[in-house]
Amino acid sequence: MALVAHTEKDIELLARLMRAEAEGDGQLGMLMVGNTGINRVIANCLDFIGITTISDMVFQSPEGFEATQKGYFYQRTREREKRLARRVIQGEQQHPATNSLWFF
Repeated sequence: MALVAHTEKDIELLARLMRAEAEGDGQLGMLMVGNTGINRVIANCLDFIGITTISDMVFQSPEGFEATQKGYFYQRTREREKRLARRVIQGEQQHPATNSLWFF
């Protein structure tokens, strides 16, 4: 069962974010970025009030992701990243990103 409601467009957005933020860190890095993003959608804390969808999370400002503000985010989505995004949405978690809301 999915952790958050989503559409194919949401999968593409999450996949693009994962690639833009962590392509150089490989599959594990991209999965951790995805975990962090999904955690922000389901978190109930001050920094993420009103973040209820994947789209809200991807385009959040301030406190959002650098990739959406720097341009690399706008590259085409590849099937590999879409598969990773689906895994994250379905609940696959990578330690230590299991409950993370930020990363460096």
